[in-house]
Amino acid sequence: MKSFLLSGCLAAGLAACNGGGTTHEQQPMKPVNFGEDVAFLQQHLKNVVVLKHAGDSSGLVVTGDYQARVMTSTTGGNAGKSFGWINYDLVDSQKFAPHINAFGGEERFWLGPEGGQYALFFPPGKTFDFVNWQTPGLIDTAHYAVTAQSDTAITYQQQGTLQNYKGSSFTLQISRTIRLLGNSEVTAQLGFDLPAGIKSIAYETDNAVTNSGDSTWQEQNGLLSIWLLGMFKPSDQTAIVAPFQHIPNAKQHITDDYFGKISAQNLLIQDSLLLFRADGKSRGKLGLSPLVARRGAGSIDLQNNTLTVLFYEVVPQGRYVNSKWEQQKEPFKGDAVNCYNDGPLADGTQMGPFYEVESSSDARALNPGETLRYRQVTMHFEGDTKALQALAAQLWQLPLKEVEQFLAKK
Repeated sequence: MKSFLLSGCLAAGLAACNGGGTTHEQQPMKPVNFGEDVAFLQQHLKNVVVLKHAGDSSGLVVTGDYQARVMTSTTGGNAGKSFGWINYDLVDSQKFAPHINAFGGEERFWLGPEGGQYALFFPPGKTFDFVNWQTPGLIDTAHYAVTAQSDTAITYQQQGTLQNYKGSSFTLQISRTIRLLGNSEVTAQLGFDLPAGIKSIAYETDNAVTNSGDSTWQEQNGLLSIWLLGMFKPSDQTAIVAPFQHIPNAKQHITDDYFGKISAQNLLIQDSLLLFRADGKSRGKLGLSPLVARRGAGSIDLQNNTLTVLFYEVVPQGRYVNSKWEQQKEPFKGDAVNCYNDGPLADGTQMGPFYEVESSSDARALNPGETLRYRQVTMHFEGDTKALQALAAQLWQLPLKEVEQFLAKK
């Protein structure tokens, strides 16, 4: 039996290769601003909501049509840079694709695990092969209903039942709130004041999964995790930045060969920080175990003078689901954080280009009525080189010259 390890948009890339999504020959990216993205989404979808603070140029757009997905955001109003990657071809088609609908978006809600004996993406008894792989409709095609809304926040809910590979059923309710953060909340999250001249957009998603059935979820039958995946626009001068715990043998808890070993020119692992090229031109994925993963993975784009950082919870001794497409020896020793750089497939086609930063909750045995909650904060910043240098130093103790030198590698 052939086994794979896929994750989020990585699965989407394989889906595209096998007819499960729209592909094309790689073309130079066309600059699209936030207003153009919003207009496109409003043209094709029924439930598009823009969240904004009054008198502020920052904002984001979310849709219940795509499972309460944050599609994109900006610091600069309609004419501003749009951070999220959107699959224009698939959205425009107005059709569902087989296996997965990779609509894009800078934060989407999923559930894990993908593969293994507790897989949510394979029916019981089938081999772990692409032909049998299917994203559950609850996190792929379902429309989520709005239950509360204001100018700066919106809450969606959906409920359903999932069956995993073992045959266990999970009756659950999903609740997801997206909320813009104010300046004081940004400062509180960061732990320091923003450098002068920085523009920002920041939002929190509060994600909850409740066991709405009448029996307790048990480890021997499989558990669920909340999985948040973000697809962002790359450039030739973009690097993913991921901090990790500086412990002995830390590199043993970082996996960098999911799609073949990532080359030294595309990956630099230091004592407590790694840099991963995010140019959308070379397909690769890495993962960090909860034993070393830290909050604060993100990216720096030196071409567009932007910095992105994500804050999430890591439970070092928690149970993190494993998504390998195989019968697993350790189904609860998966990654807490994943990073992906898109690139052409073997036949030259490519869905993107984009890059991705993902985080997952731990998995818990919930009693009836009990809830697993997982929050993530996404922040985008724009500013001049001096301001970004100050921000990168505060966040990661990272000189921009190190990023420049890394990206200059050939």
